[in-house]
Amino acid sequence: MKFRFAFQRALWAGAIALISAGASFALTAEQAQKMAIGDGDARIAALQSAVQSPDAQTLAFIQALADGLVKVIDGKPVVMQDGKALDASSGAPLSIAADALQAAEDAMVNNRMRGEIDNALAALKLLSVEPAVRREAAKALQGQVSDAQLPLIDKALAQETESDIRDRLGLLRAAALLSSDDPAKRQQAAVLLGQSTQAATQTLLAERLQVEIDPSVKQALYKSLREVKDRLAWGDRLGAIFSGISLGSILLLVALGLAITYGLMGVINMAHGELMMIGAYATYVVQGVFQKYLPGAFEWYLLASVPVAFLVSALVGAAMERGVIRFLYGRPLETLLATWGISLMLMQGVRTLFGAQNVGVENPSWMSGGIQLMGNLSLPYNRIIIIVFAMAVLAAVALLVSKTRLGLFVRAVTQNRPIASCMGVNTARIDTYAFALGSGIAGLAGCALSQVGNVGPDLGQSYIVDAFMVVVLGGVGQLAGTVVAALGLGVLNKFLEGLAGAVLAKIAVLLLIIVFIQKRPQGIFAMKGRSAEA
Repeated sequence: MKFRFAFQRALWAGAIALISAGASFALTAEQAQKMAIGDGDARIAALQSAVQSPDAQTLAFIQALADGLVKVIDGKPVVMQDGKALDASSGAPLSIAADALQAAEDAMVNNRMRGEIDNALAALKLLSVEPAVRREAAKALQGQVSDAQLPLIDKALAQETESDIRDRLGLLRAAALLSSDDPAKRQQAAVLLGQSTQAATQTLLAERLQVEIDPSVKQALYKSLREVKDRLAWGDRLGAIFSGISLGSILLLVALGLAITYGLMGVINMAHGELMMIGAYATYVVQGVFQKYLPGAFEWYLLASVPVAFLVSALVGAAMERGVIRFLYGRPLETLLATWGISLMLMQGVRTLFGAQNVGVENPSWMSGGIQLMGNLSLPYNRIIIIVFAMAVLAAVALLVSKTRLGLFVRAVTQNRPIASCMGVNTARIDTYAFALGSGIAGLAGCALSQVGNVGPDLGQSYIVDAFMVVVLGGVGQLAGTVVAALGLGVLNKFLEGLAGAVLAKIAVLLLIIVFIQKRPQGIFAMKGRSAEA
């Protein structure tokens, strides 16, 4: 807490200097004593009165009350900072006898008083020179403002230049007027609050409705409450759609590589989730390298992790294909058992190297925060970036498959392996390349997942079943089907979660997929070519 009091006093002084414009207010010893000593109601009244005309010392004293630095010595409040006694009204050093210091008592700050102090400090931040501080203060005061803070809100509103903060301050002013004795003002406030997008406003209107006695005001409250509820309901719907697209983009990354390997070779790769886990741990290792050797460039470690995660997972996948899977083509049950065994080996290897506990992968600062569209709708930057990343990976894979020589060979082998071999295509090499590509994409999925969840040895187990469902539902070997299935399942799952809960939503999605596959075994998009007719 060292230097905290002096720093905050200087900060508040700078903020007040800009809005006072020559006005002179000073905290008196009597005001300080009323805020620190006496009956709770009287102290709160003194606090609210002081906040209406603040100066730097007033703000510093209120902050000292919040920090528990105020002592009562000989019936007077004294601020104790770093072992020194300071006058409560002026901040000047005091000389106090040792026996008086020993007899000093803490200024009582109960829960009610603390709430009023915190509320007052939040309101005073509306006068800050920093827009971000004012924006956070206006957000924090939603649903907690009182008519005693109207002068301060009016002062902040008069000097506010940011349009979004002005809108918030207008709603705060309306919320403060809602407790006015004048029915006309309460009715006007109720109408204004109907424009709010904040969940706290819904609570405020509902609480006021319980005690309101004026019929015209009650009618306005009812109308505004319905408007706010409808607006928040749309926020919930849009939030569910965004969450579904976010989940769908993750499923797309996980299933994209599986669509290539399963569609090309018919291999049920139960170790696909562990390849994704390897990509996540590769990201963790790159993070550690940057922390140790390149701390100044740590913000960009994630960009370096992308190619590393792809290459490491691709190499492991190529080794799997050349070492085990190529001997088991045409025997799906044995391939399933073999890859399941490989998945257990990979998980145990990771436990041996990194331990059984989850490891921490940090978000770079440019992935922190989000976009606040409505009171109950926020779009986190990390989720937005993952959606964009998934679309970029999809575009790269689509170009690779449709525009390159390797893609031509992959499509040929997928559609008809014997004829492709007769035309001179080295199908064994294409199998290895395709398996490595699918494994590398799984590594990219692990890199992305490290930014939104825990990284541990069991990471892949959470997504492997969903990934197979996406591939089968979309159509084996069909990229377009994988996209539609991944995004569709993501959005459907989030909407069902809101209605029935997470567990029942999973069950319902699984049942819907089973019914769909019974009616259309080839999936949403059927594969074209002779192999699809076999």
